[in-house]
Parts: sequence; C-alpha cells; structure tokens
Amino acid sequence: MKFYPLKFKPVFHYRIWGGERLKTHFRKDYDEESIGETWEISAVPGSETLVENGVYAGKTINELVTVYHEDFIGKSVYKKYKGEFPLLIKFIDAKKPLSIQVHPNDQLAKERHNSFGKNEMWYIMPSFEDATITVGFNQEIDKESYQEHLKNNTLTDVLNEIKVSEGDAFYIPTGRIHAIGKGVVLAEIQQSSDVTYRIYDYDRKDAVTGKKRQLHTDHALDAIDFELQDSYHTDYDRKINQTNELINTPFFNSNFLQVQGNLKRDYSHLDSFVIYMCVKGNGTLINDGMSYKLGFGECLLLPAGLADVQLEATHMELLEIYM
Repeated sequence: MKFYPLKFKPVFHYRIWGGERLKTHFRKDYDEESIGETWEISAVPGSETLVENGVYAGKTINELVTVYHEDFIGKSVYKKYKGEFPLLIKFIDAKKPLSIQVHPNDQLAKERHNSFGKNEMWYIMPSFEDATITVGFNQEIDKESYQEHLKNNTLTDVLNEIKVSEGDAFYIPTGRIHAIGKGVVLAEIQQSSDVTYRIYDYDRKDAVTGKKRQLHTDHALDAIDFELQDSYHTDYDRKINQTNELINTPFFNSNFLQVQGNLKRDYSHLDSFVIYMCVKGNGTLINDGMSYKLGFGECLLLPAGLADVQLEATHMELLEIYM
C-alpha cells in the first residue's frame, strides 16, 4: 500500500491543572472541562490516536507498525524499538501549576514498569506574560539535603524557576526535576511513556475525586539527577526557510522550521518517519501531487520513505521531529 502524510484524531486528557485554551486557542473539539493535554500522536495503550485521513482512516499507529513494520517507521527505528512506535506528541495547557516531578530513565522504567523512560522536550507557545517553569535546582544539593527539604516542605526553595516566553525551548532528560507552571502552554515531544514520579503537589485535592493525588517520593529518589547545570535553555537559530537544529539526542531529534513562501524537504537519506507540529501560523504540505493543510496546533506524520515534500505558507512555524 502506498503511504501518504497522516493526520490523527487527538485524545483529550482531563488534568487537575488543565484549562480551556486547547479549545479556545487551538480550536480542539471536545466538551469536557479542565483538559490539560491533547495527545496528538500516541501509541500508548488506552490512548492510541486514530488516523483521520485517507485509506488508513480509523487505524492506529500500532496497527500500521504491525502490518508494515520498517516500511512505516524505518528499518533502524523498527529494529531499535522492537516494533514499538517510540514517541508521544502532545500539546499542554497548564491553567494551574503541574506537580513537581521527575521521570525515570529507560533502565529504571523497564525494571519497574516495563516501559520506556521519558526524555522530553518543551517548546513554549503563547503563554501568560508572567508564566514560569521549574527545571533543575538553583544550588548545589545532594540526596540527603534534598530529603531534608522534602521533609520540611521547603523543596521549592531550592528549585530553579525560569520565566518563559514564546519560542523558548527546553530539553528535559530523565532524572531532571521539573514542573510546568501556571499559565504555560507548550508543545511536548517525548518518548512513548506515561511514567511520572510525582514528588510534590502543593497539598491540593482533585476536584473530580475529592482526594489528594498519589506521590511517588521513594521511586523518585533513585531517579533524580542532582547535578547542577549552568543553563537549562536550549539555544537555537530561527533562520527563515532553513533547518534550525533544536535537539539532537539518542531518543529523538527536532528542528525548528520557519516557512515563508516555499520550502522543500528531502528525506531520501533518512531512515525514519517524520512528524511536523505546527506551533504558529498555517500552511500546506504537498506530496506526490496532493495537498495537506497544516494549521496552528495540528500535526502530520510522514511515514518512512516519503522522500520529497514541499511546504508552502505565508508564515508558518514548525517543529520537525524524527529519529
């Protein structure tokens, strides 16, 4: 069967901290309240996204990988991930702050949960003017002093808070303590995992359950990387109609593309699928004589083997993601 660019139906997730902007600003179609995440491309069991367009409509990524193997995701990707789709693509709206948390690496996640670890990247989209995130520590700290702060309810005193604005990018490797702050909207690229160790949740109760959410402080202790970093920002260029490298990791790669007019992309050298996340504006992708609309807050997946595409827009900003 011939492949083509795939659009998926997102899966919507209620979150205690969720807002309304994924509906009001992204024009996502749902009726529930406090939707904090839209999972745009997901192979996570129970939250698998369905293809929306073309002859594969109604199929999940897992079904396509099962049938078409390396032809769909790439030979090296299929071999490395043993036939599993490796990424989870989201948009997040934090009306309230997320819990202070950390993610386990591949080894811990495999041992404890039979899952991938959770390395991820955040790209900040239009957010509140005073919006902040928490990434890492603001001073030298070891396991013992960390536990003392946790016991004394002073953990936030030693965490690194960063004011953010549109276009800021952050890589959050496994082990790095972090939280998305109130008013932040972002695009998230991560390994295909739903494993999170919640450390501190402001002593709040979930309005739906009436209960406090479970903490995972014991599991988190073995997962945290206490090394202090000089900077947590990811610096990158924003050149028009050129490839601007964002992240290059063993888990995924991402570039920033700013399209004005026409931009041709040649993937004949790439042994991987490609995902586009539209983070500003809108435009059109052309492949094999067919046009595919790509608007703000939308994603397209190009199966492996789609060598040539053309992007057209008055102004469109994309995250280009591949393995």
